[in-house]
Amino acid sequence: MQKQIINPDKWIDLYADYLFNYTITRVSDRDKAQDLVQDTFLAGLKSMKNFKGEASERTWLISILKRKIIDHYRKINSNKGKAEVRINYNDSESEGDWLEERVADPFDKTAEDTLQNNELGDAIHNCLGKLPTKQSEVFKMKTILGYETEVICNELNITASNLWVIIHRARTAMADCLKENWF
Repeated sequence: MQKQIINPDKWIDLYADYLFNYTITRVSDRDKAQDLVQDTFLAGLKSMKNFKGEASERTWLISILKRKIIDHYRKINSNKGKAEVRINYNDSESEGDWLEERVADPFDKTAEDTLQNNELGDAIHNCLGKLPTKQSEVFKMKTILGYETEVICNELNITASNLWVIIHRARTAMADCLKENWF
């Protein structure tokens, strides 16, 4: 297996759009998403010496970005840092896959794919904005970020049964909204 090399001079051209689209579906705030992507690039530059070349550059940057997103949610929750937050890096088994599967690989884009990805990102952002705050937050934490039930319950001070009621309502509302506004 050939080791990958890092070329930070091309990061913005190659990865900025993908990382932004990835982030906006998780934080629903364009300014915050841009800040997180910038923080990711900065952290990548600072830790280039730690890049082992065993994964692609994009995968490495996404792993940094996921940690930045987790830190963002830790800061905005009332129980800052009290609960350990875990994220499933094996995307093939996470509940948030249905969003990922709808976004084509950025290295195999056609003009139509790009337009469709932007439309989907906007539709998801708009639909999340229509949810009540608690539903939106629970939906993002469980479905998009893949947080464990126990972590979400501890962070939001809710019971597991309450979580499942909230997540069911949020998923139903998101599905209805996306059917109406995107499909």
